[in-house]
Amino acid sequence: MTEESLPVRIAVFASGQGTNAREIIRFFNEPDRMVLGRKVEVALIVCNKPGAGVLQIAETAAIPLLLIEKEKFFRGSHYLEEFHARKISFIVLAGFLWKIPEELIRAYPDRILNLHPALLPRYGGRGMYGKAVHEAVVAARERQSGITIHYVDEIYDHGRIFFQASFNLSPDETPETLAERIHALEYKHYPAQIERWIELKLGPEDLRRSALGVGR
Repeated sequence: MTEESLPVRIAVFASGQGTNAREIIRFFNEPDRMVLGRKVEVALIVCNKPGAGVLQIAETAAIPLLLIEKEKFFRGSHYLEEFHARKISFIVLAGFLWKIPEELIRAYPDRILNLHPALLPRYGGRGMYGKAVHEAVVAARERQSGITIHYVDEIYDHGRIFFQASFNLSPDETPETLAERIHALEYKHYPAQIERWIELKLGPEDLRRSALGVGR
């Protein structure tokens, strides 16, 4: 098997129920789905929360799980040896609540993507996740909300935007109804945009580095 035919291996980071991780796994498990002639596989689920629902999703899908601890993630090796050993080429954040260390960002430049449940640059930053985001959007009487897919940098929800999708809010919108609509938009767009991102990154000069499982 040549390097160019090896699967592209991604790691999905999640802290909660893992519904977006589930949709990403389902998308790339479709038998005929290829990116530039190569299969993309979710090769690792990374979680920082024992008991999170994503652990069961990983087990059901028979995907290796890495349960990380804070000291090593932020001040130790950042688990880089595990990612390199598993030849991880791309990292996808799907409801992961820890800030990504600078060393990991440098190891995977433009190869870490995040999904935010609002239209950045508004309603981002520390503490703005889950229900808190939707409550803030509704309280501000916004006319629109949506999702933002962006590159990860050293600041929460700050990296340059890769993709956005939006919809109009109804006059009687609640945080609960907004959450449901946002989830539907996430499931529709995130896996497909991950595929597009990987295709854009896998230019000819990146093929060998991807096959070796390095970010640069």
